[in-house]
Parts: sequence; C-alpha cells; structure tokens
Amino acid sequence: MKEIYKDYLFEKHILVSEGMTEEEHVFETLFAMAHFFGVKIIKGKELVHCGMVKELSKRFGENVPDPFYRGFPQSVRNLSAEELLFDQLMHYFNTYELGNFDEPGHSAFEKDFERTAFQEDTEIREFMIQTEEEAEDTIRAIANDLLGGSRPLNERQYTFVRTFICDHIENIPDITSKNTRVRLLLDTKNLSLADGLNLSDVMKIVDELNYQYYHNDNPKKLNFKNQDRKFLTVLLDRIFRNGRCDIRTCYEKKQLWNGFLHHIHYQPKNEEAEIFVQAMRRKGNESVYSEFEKLMQENRQQEAAELLRNKKGTSALLRNMDYIISHMNKDEEQRFLMEFPEDCSTLILLQLLFRYEGMQRKDGRIFKFTQHNLMKVHYERPEESKRCKSRLTEEQMKKVGVMIRSKLTEKLRNRLGKVYIEPSMKSYALPISENTSQGGFGVLSRGSRIPIDEGKKLRAFTYWEKVNDIDLSVVALTKDGKQKEFSWRTMARRQSGAITYSGDETSGYRGGSEYFDINLSEFKALHPEYRYLIFCDNVFSRKNFNECFCKAGYMLRDWEDSGQVYEPKTVKSAYLVNCESTFAYLFGIDLFTNEFVWLNIAKNSNSRVAGDTELSFLKEYFHLIEVMNMYDFFSMMAERIVEDPMEADVIVTDYERECDDDIEVIREYDFEKIKVLMEAE
Repeated sequence: MKEIYKDYLFEKHILVSEGMTEEEHVFETLFAMAHFFGVKIIKGKELVHCGMVKELSKRFGENVPDPFYRGFPQSVRNLSAEELLFDQLMHYFNTYELGNFDEPGHSAFEKDFERTAFQEDTEIREFMIQTEEEAEDTIRAIANDLLGGSRPLNERQYTFVRTFICDHIENIPDITSKNTRVRLLLDTKNLSLADGLNLSDVMKIVDELNYQYYHNDNPKKLNFKNQDRKFLTVLLDRIFRNGRCDIRTCYEKKQLWNGFLHHIHYQPKNEEAEIFVQAMRRKGNESVYSEFEKLMQENRQQEAAELLRNKKGTSALLRNMDYIISHMNKDEEQRFLMEFPEDCSTLILLQLLFRYEGMQRKDGRIFKFTQHNLMKVHYERPEESKRCKSRLTEEQMKKVGVMIRSKLTEKLRNRLGKVYIEPSMKSYALPISENTSQGGFGVLSRGSRIPIDEGKKLRAFTYWEKVNDIDLSVVALTKDGKQKEFSWRTMARRQSGAITYSGDETSGYRGGSEYFDINLSEFKALHPEYRYLIFCDNVFSRKNFNECFCKAGYMLRDWEDSGQVYEPKTVKSAYLVNCESTFAYLFGIDLFTNEFVWLNIAKNSNSRVAGDTELSFLKEYFHLIEVMNMYDFFSMMAERIVEDPMEADVIVTDYERECDDDIEVIREYDFEKIKVLMEAE
C-alpha cells in the first residue's frame, strides 16, 4: 500500500496489516507499542506484527536530531546570559561567516549532563489494525467524502485524492469542487475532467497553471510553453463543443481573457467560439456585477439583490450583504431579512454566522483571503476606513446574526436521528476553512481547544532536514494586540523557568531541532499582561517549507524532566509543515484558560523573524468555538439527544467507545464526514 494512504490512515488511528505472516510474538509486540509509544490496539490485535513497532517509530519521530543545548532544558538554565550570548555568536560565526554547515553545532559552555530513565505518565492512544481490504474500503470512503465537498482541499488532502484518482483513472468518482477539478485536470491532463467546468473556469485553470508550473502569480504575464498552449486550445474547443459558455460571466475578467487568447493564438472553430471572441474584443462591460453596481448607484437595492441572486446565485448575494443592507432604509432592511433566501447552503450560512457573530474590531477591519492555499491578510488603513460605504452598525450586525442562526437552525433540524454527543465536543471547532492548514497526527480543526494539565508543561518542537536554518519562535499577545517576541534574537536574556529555549541551531542541513518549554503558571506570574501565546515556524534560509523536510508539534511533559528531550510517547501532535511559504503559524495557548488552541495556518510571507509581522488577526481563532462548535452543530441536527450511547444512531466523541456496528461514530478528526454534513442541502 502506498505511503500516502498509510499516512492518512495513521492520522485516523488506523494501522494496516499488509499480508504479513502470523506473528509469533504478539504479546511482546503489543507491549513494545504500548511501552514506547503509548499505543493500545483496541481492534484487530490478531493482525499485529513486529514491523508495526518500526512503523510507529517512523511516524511518531525517529532519529530526531539533538538541539543546540543537548541537556535542554536544565543545562540552559544553568548558563549565564553572557555564556548563552557568547555561544550564539560563536555558532553564527562558525556557520554563516565561515560556512561550516556540515555538522550541527553545540554549546561550548554546556557541562556534562545526565538523563534519568523515562518516568513520566502519558495518555493512552487507541488504534485499530485493518487488513488491506478493509483499509482500501476506508480509503475509498475518505476519497469520496473529500471529492464530494465543494471547498478547496489542503495540500495533504489534495495529494491523497490525486493519488486515488490516478489509481482509479478508469472509474473517477464525482468531483464537486471546481478548485479540485482544475488541479486534477492540470496534473493528469485528462480532458474528461473538464466536462464539469464552464468557460469562466478557464481563467482558474490559467491562473493555477501559471502559479504551480511557472511560479508566477501575475495573471497578466503569461509565458507558457508550446505544449501548454496547445493543451489549453484543445480544452477551450472542448468546452465550446459542450456548450458550457457562460459568456456574460467572462466579462468580469475581460482584460485577462484578451491577453490569454492572444497568448495562445486562439482561432475560433465554431459559432459559439466566434461569438465569445468577438464579445471579449468589443468595448464595454456587460457583466452581472457592472449591472449590479449600476442598480446600487441608482438606489435600487432590492432589484440589485434579486439580480445577484438570479444571475450569480445565492452565495454571491450573501457575500455582498453588507454592501446591500448598508444602503437600505430600516423598512427595506427588515423586508430583505424577512425574505432571506431559502436555498442558501449550510456551509455559507455557517461562514456568515462566524462573520456576524464573531469578534468585531473597532479600530479597523481585517480582511483574510486564500490564494493558492496560502492565507493573505490585509489590515484596513484609516483612509480605507473613511472611504468605506458598506459598514454595518453593531445593531445591524446583531440583527443579521440572529437571522442567520435562525435560518441555520431551521435548515439543520432533524437531519440525524438519535445522537449521543460527548460534552467535550464543545471544545472542538468546525472545519469551516482548512485549505491553508497542514495535515498530520493529532491535528484538529482551527480554533479547537485542548486543556493543559496544570501538572504538565508544554514542549513545542520543530525538526528538519535539507535546509540549514529553521526557527521556532513564540510571540506573546495582549488582549489589545501588543506583542512580545521570544525567539533566537531575544532569548539569551529571557531564559527562565517560565519559558526556556533550546538554542538557535543554524547548521542543520543534515538535521536540526529547536524546542520551547512553557510552564504556564510561572509564565503568567512573570508576564501577567499577556493573554495569548503564538508559536511560529519560519525558514530563515529563504526556502519554502515544501522544498525541505520539516516537522512540528508539541508534547506535554512533567515539570521534572526524565528521559530524552524528544520522547515519542509524549507527542500529542506531529505534522509535516509542507506549504509553499517560508512562514507558518503552528498553534497557540490561551493563558487565561490554560488551553492549547489549534491555528495551523500557512501564510503568504517572506519574513525571516516572527516578531516582524503583526499577529493580531490570529486572535479571532481563539474565540471560534464561542460562536459555534461541534457540540452545537450536532445538537442542531439531532432529532433527539440521548444520554446513553447504546441508544444512539450516531455517536460524536473524542475517544473510542464500544458500540454496535450499525451505529455511526464521528470522531473529532473526521473532517471529511463533518464536511459532508456541513455541505448537505
């Protein structure tokens, strides 16, 4: 079985038994899995084999390089600020000045240290083992759920479905997402995938091709090879033959269309194509949005709203709701909300709910959008705020939020039968938009919270290969957005029992690692003004993460250390950072509640230092579950909530429960199943 499949199943707590002979040492193997990795097999014990110990070792982390201070954390605290600073400067001189990157560097002052045997209590991780046949069925179900969703996939999910499609090219499942269809079309060159696309989608194909294959994000500058120009010509002809010519929609990108048609030297081959080419060359703009804007300028808001809904769909109407409502009087506004469209999707309603009931900034809006699976952020400038003509009052925001929640409740009611919901599901956020995230073991949806045991400290880690320098940093944020940086450039004089850094490793092409230990009670006592901690990874060497190997994650460790710096048994999450960027926001801590908060955002950035970027846009992710969480979502869908899991048709839980085979179990990491429910009409 291919590694991508086994990786993905591992994230679902599934191991695959691949035609192994009967294992003679079952007890010994099960004991080793439990002892070294905290893994308990709850189903399929008869399929266990000794190779699974090695597999667990690989996936939880093996041969992790030593940090700069190998006796971390105690040896770091034993050194003076002057010794730490001298170590750092000498290391930089040896690597960046003299070019000695062959071996990882270590401290000149660190004394001999001893490590006691590992003695810390750890949580049990429950896994099951499947046969290859069972695993293939699971893989097919996951692929169908991913391909059936309308939202873009993250890189991990896309790699999974691309592999699945290539393995089943003769029987391709239905693909709902246009973003996924476009990417698969370019990667496979299978023109049958274009049959689900319209003429206006060709610009999405051109943009994706230009970025992914030519590393150019400017759609006005095209320099395609002859083979790609021929492919796009054949593609255009196929769309014209199939009659999927939404010409009016193409006016929105008329200039880009003209540049593209000229670049590929396109010659129309039928009447539909000729009409389109002439339409793009004529003066004027006949797009729906130009007509919409004209109606808005004439104060015909109701007509403008109806035009958007009829010509562009309900989603387009809802995305322009602020603009429309802000230009209405109270009577028009009331009528608009009363006549709110019934055909709006659950997902759109959820997105709007977070928008109108989420955190509102009084000092300027923050705009976030995704392009090529990277988040881009724009902070509203004062002059932009003054020009804004679509800002709603707090009263209007509340009114719209109440209406959306009401519509959502109506839409979801009684979709499921009897449902048992674990109370702990209140801590998990819905996977609304995860296309900028990374996949891996223990990864949860953005905004999800995990309590941190007061008797434990959090140890964040990152380790890498094939690049010289990756930096792990921590940024503390106040409630009003003021920042304090804890990183390679500040920690020489900030090491303490509250926060301890393992040192800046800059010679790790063949392997390097960095760690931060956070003792929450001590940190809060030392820095009471801060509310949040943000953990960041950035590639100082200017490579993107997808050009090297980098893993990040966190452990929960005892205050009194035992064992190695990196103990696989204590790893709560470990995932591959594989984005096309030099910067990634990993996770955070809410210091007021002592909770770990998932961020997992790949951001478009060229910054080499975490403290150089404003991070206040991240604060809203610390409050997502206050608006809607998994408990609320499944409560809305339940015909009846039951207290006994054995009475349920569906169990929603964050740990394994014994139940009948006909009861559907949904776990906190079953994003694919949850997305299907969110997108069901």
